[in-house]
Amino acid sequence: MTAPLDVLVVGAGPTGLALATQLRAYDTPFRIVDRSLDRARESRAPAIQPRTLEMLAGFGVTDDLVDRGSTAVRLHLHLPRRELQVPVFDVGCEDTPYPFLLFLPQSETEAVLTARLAARDVTVERGTELVSTEREGGHVSCRLRCPDGSQETVRARYVVGCDGAHSTVRTQAGIAFEGHAYPQTFFLADLEVEGLEPGAAHTYMTAAGMLFFFPLGTPATWRMIAMRPPGLRGGEVTLSLLQQLADDWTTDRAGHDDHRLILRDPVWMTAFRIHNRGATHYRNGPFFLAGDAAHIHSPAGGQGMNTGIQDALNLGWKLAHVCRGASPEELLETYEAERAPVGHGVRRLTDRAFTLGTSGNPALRLARTHLAPRLAPLLLRTTRPRARLFRTVSELGINYRRGPASTAGPHRPRQGPQAGDRLPDVPPGLHQHTAAPGYHLLLTGPAHLWPAGVPAGGRHDLLSVHHLGTDSPWPDVTHALVRPDGYVGYVARGDDLTELRTYVERWLPGLAL
Repeated sequence: MTAPLDVLVVGAGPTGLALATQLRAYDTPFRIVDRSLDRARESRAPAIQPRTLEMLAGFGVTDDLVDRGSTAVRLHLHLPRRELQVPVFDVGCEDTPYPFLLFLPQSETEAVLTARLAARDVTVERGTELVSTEREGGHVSCRLRCPDGSQETVRARYVVGCDGAHSTVRTQAGIAFEGHAYPQTFFLADLEVEGLEPGAAHTYMTAAGMLFFFPLGTPATWRMIAMRPPGLRGGEVTLSLLQQLADDWTTDRAGHDDHRLILRDPVWMTAFRIHNRGATHYRNGPFFLAGDAAHIHSPAGGQGMNTGIQDALNLGWKLAHVCRGASPEELLETYEAERAPVGHGVRRLTDRAFTLGTSGNPALRLARTHLAPRLAPLLLRTTRPRARLFRTVSELGINYRRGPASTAGPHRPRQGPQAGDRLPDVPPGLHQHTAAPGYHLLLTGPAHLWPAGVPAGGRHDLLSVHHLGTDSPWPDVTHALVRPDGYVGYVARGDDLTELRTYVERWLPGLAL
């Protein structure tokens, strides 16, 4: 039997790959396995949110993702008797270096992350399936079925399930997965479309529901999502069926066929049901859940893959710090406390959006066909609601203010990010200074206020110190400790570091300030 691992990552989709990338950055002993013989070739999740791009930037993959994707995307909202060009990224995005929604097929996202791992000598063990687990003292004994049919036993300190909605890890951990399936069935296809303006996402809102076209580029130019009409039963998904749906729904808007869309050359077509389910816990002892293993929901807003990647990047550094003895086991308890509310919030938001867009309720049908065309232009002219919507959908607004690892000092800053908030990229380029693994201590104001040689001793590799002067997110003399995932763990006005040292003693007892 081989030596115990620190972490076994089960599932090599975007969530598992992101977790593996972070563990490798901390030199944490781990393996990553996936029962599929190859990575995803379909587009699946087609968009990456700004916050995800920020969090991945420190691992050297974001530039590659942006180079492969499309950022010049607008939203065209096709309403009955009216078409609107919706401004999406003109407000609320001033503090991020990525003020756009990146359209990129999931297959490309996985390819970039896999290549990054390969460059760091990490091999994704495909065709390898987790069969069973058994707790043995301080480890979990995991039986793996290898591609040739043989079995291997691996011992790991922690097992992380990034293995999707039908998670084996979740089953082995005894964690329930509660929720419901929506009654509607949807069609999905990657194909070519004539008649759509390029460089835009198109949404058709009708009495029957909603029809979407998202720009992909590869493996086809467009991703189409449409709801199966109530009267249509069974049958294979065909190009002629999708063409009929497009004709029916776009004619409902225009009243004639001058705007007819021509569908051709499908790469992939399927029918699917949408579920809204969540794990009752994100952790049970040595088992953790992330991504679709912890929450699944409507694709409205492009939240699923992004929420999963951010689950992974919240958990990975915590596992790394605990495994190397730099932080107490208590740090791992903050994972569920911080990420479960985010998962619940995404499920709630997407459920509301899905119900509004698809319900056959007469009142909601009336809202889609009569109220929306009248109210949408008024709402789009007001910047505050659009800014708030952008901060929500982009996930830049996620915070952990109520989390156990977020502490405000005796004098809270009057302005700027608070404990638990995401560190904004203000001034521009600040994120580049805090991208390296580990914690970052930000000191603002004149340099002579701060003790020389901070930190004075202990584990210097866990902490970097940055003197920002007066050019910082805070207008006052302030000291802030930024966590490895880019969120402010501790912040206080003034130059008294007494309470900061208390915070560090709790979460980084090997470090002396």
